[in-house]
Amino acid sequence: MEKIKGYVEHIVYRNEENGYTVFQLNNDDGDLTCVGKFHYIEEGELLELTGEYTVHKIYGTQLQVETSQVCAPEDLVSIERYLGSGAIKGLGAALAGRIVKRFKEDTFRIIEEEPERLAEIKGISDRKAREIAVQVEEKKEMREAMIYLQKYGISTTLAAKIYQHYGQKVYRVIEENPYQMADHVPGVGFRTADEIASKVGIHADSDYRIRSGIFYTLLQSVSEGHVYLMQDILLYRAGQLLEVEIVHIEKYLVDLAIERKIVLKESENGVRVYSSHYYYMELNVAKMLHDLNVAFDVSETELLHRLEKISENTGFYLDQMQKNAVIEAARHGVFVLTGGPGTGKTTTINSMIHFFESEGMDIRLAAPTGRAAKRMTEATGYEAQTIHRLLEVNGSPEEEGSTGFSRDEENPLEADVIIIDEMSMVDLPLMYALLNAVLPGTRLILVGDEDQLPSVGPGSVLKDIIASRCFSVTMLTKIFRQAGESDIVVNAHKINKGEEVVLDNKSRDFFFLKRQDANTIISVVITLIQKKLPGYVDAGIYDIQVLTPMRKGLLGVERLNKILQEYLNPPDKSKTEKEYGDRLFREGDKVMQIKNNYQLEWEVQTKYGMTVDKGVGIFNGDMGVVKNINTYEETVTVEYDEHRCVKYPYTLLDELELAYAITVHKAQGSEYPAVVMPLLQGPRQLYYRNLLYTAVTRARKCVTLVGSDTVFQEMIQNTHEQERNTSLAERIREFV
Repeated sequence: MEKIKGYVEHIVYRNEENGYTVFQLNNDDGDLTCVGKFHYIEEGELLELTGEYTVHKIYGTQLQVETSQVCAPEDLVSIERYLGSGAIKGLGAALAGRIVKRFKEDTFRIIEEEPERLAEIKGISDRKAREIAVQVEEKKEMREAMIYLQKYGISTTLAAKIYQHYGQKVYRVIEENPYQMADHVPGVGFRTADEIASKVGIHADSDYRIRSGIFYTLLQSVSEGHVYLMQDILLYRAGQLLEVEIVHIEKYLVDLAIERKIVLKESENGVRVYSSHYYYMELNVAKMLHDLNVAFDVSETELLHRLEKISENTGFYLDQMQKNAVIEAARHGVFVLTGGPGTGKTTTINSMIHFFESEGMDIRLAAPTGRAAKRMTEATGYEAQTIHRLLEVNGSPEEEGSTGFSRDEENPLEADVIIIDEMSMVDLPLMYALLNAVLPGTRLILVGDEDQLPSVGPGSVLKDIIASRCFSVTMLTKIFRQAGESDIVVNAHKINKGEEVVLDNKSRDFFFLKRQDANTIISVVITLIQKKLPGYVDAGIYDIQVLTPMRKGLLGVERLNKILQEYLNPPDKSKTEKEYGDRLFREGDKVMQIKNNYQLEWEVQTKYGMTVDKGVGIFNGDMGVVKNINTYEETVTVEYDEHRCVKYPYTLLDELELAYAITVHKAQGSEYPAVVMPLLQGPRQLYYRNLLYTAVTRARKCVTLVGSDTVFQEMIQNTHEQERNTSLAERIREFV
């Protein structure tokens, strides 16, 4: 084991989450590259290190640091070097030199005990002297606090956030009520706070813990799509989480309501408990929809005449229901167009666009995902964006009081007509952000299929808007001739109506391969992807998507992805790998982002490395391919649609997962040349009609189901999908 002492000359790379740092150390022997994990480190510090020398194949000799200790500067050169390193803001090398020349070995004592004497130095005012003293003390205090926090297993990044929020109060917060950190510091959740509390010795039945656990349980229900929980359900779930019997839950709920963290509402079935954030978000969405829904005076005769002209010029021939849809869209501030596949929604949208364009109106098109926006562009010939790009993601986190977008009520969208496709995917927070940026007087046209699965995020926006019966809605039901030639479309409508689907494999685009064993099913799936389907649908293997109802089990996403990865992107000496928890990422892997990240930066580069476009924001459901894994930088580069490349630090790899197989929920709004769906018996609450209908309608050219035909027929008859606790329809009716 080597021992070495020197100054931190330059920090080459630092991962703030786990403290992994690469830096240049300077001493009498010259510069040395050091690599290791450090609680807190700054350029200019004097360190004593122990470790082993290693030789990196690219970067040469390095010291792999085992232990480190920050030393107080020992001589005049050390003191001057530290003060002038930039560690103290506003203190450069020249000023540091003058301070040390004046006070010599007494410099630090003067700064700590008699800081006013620094004003004796030319160039330092009384105010600057105080600022220097405060910074020197803060550096010392922050390092001590960081070390203290990391005793509780808190990462360096989180420790820094906690210290920035509380300062020297952090010790009292940790010892008295660590649960308050879950409210005040982004990144600290209930479980982290609970772990710290148990180490500190806070009792399991403390009021702090129970209140925090109840609120955490309520927020967790949002991930299931709920906007509220009934009081009795909340009590049961919170009790299971906390593993204590909660007596008099009303007391804790009243306390939380007084703190304005929750809202309690009486209903016919009992007390509804909302988090305040989502209660007011739902209320505001209802109010903004109501305010947008103004009536426009449009002549039906003139409009029908205009539609005749559009049909002659474009070849878009509309039936009476489609014509009515265009008339209603022209007459109302908010209009909903819904219907299943092949019912002419796209033709109707195109006719609307041509009509509004002939009126000289400015039209914007958008959809929730990149794939859906691209499909909208191809179908209409007009540029469509994701809703996130339409609203101009600004990189600020989606926190309470912030939508994360540049377009809002103070900077609204400049458009006369906004058409949003795939509305079934739009959750409550995204709808709130969109409506915030739309001025009354703008026509908002919402297009979607209400029989698709609801959004991944909270709420059931499209269904609730339709259920409110307060807006003009046109439902298209007629299947047009060309669509009727596709068994995907015909069978999707049969599934949706609960009718029997013939599985004789005489179709050109709808196949059912009967198998009864999970491993046999997987073998068939691999053969389909590797050999049968690419040529049949004229697509690459990554364009063929495996969809499954569940995450766990023999045919769940987690097991399927591990197996498919081995066959579709096998290990190779030329491919770098990174293991992260129970996941293995390999260069060439198909992956998916599984949560919204408003800060992640992306850029598009030419093959010569020139950046031609850049932006921020990668969102839940975005799919891409791992292009590079850099073990030195500790980054994984993923390329998404439109050649957008994102560098993920290793600490963000929990936001990625393999995507050879994905759940049907994650496929919403996307369309693939071919879909393969393995089917065997599973939980009834996951095997229902809407899920099967959504899976089948994701395929453009071919859908192949592999497994049990009995399970297939049972799914068609099972209409018991999980209901979501939402109240948007009621809120809308209240305003009307």
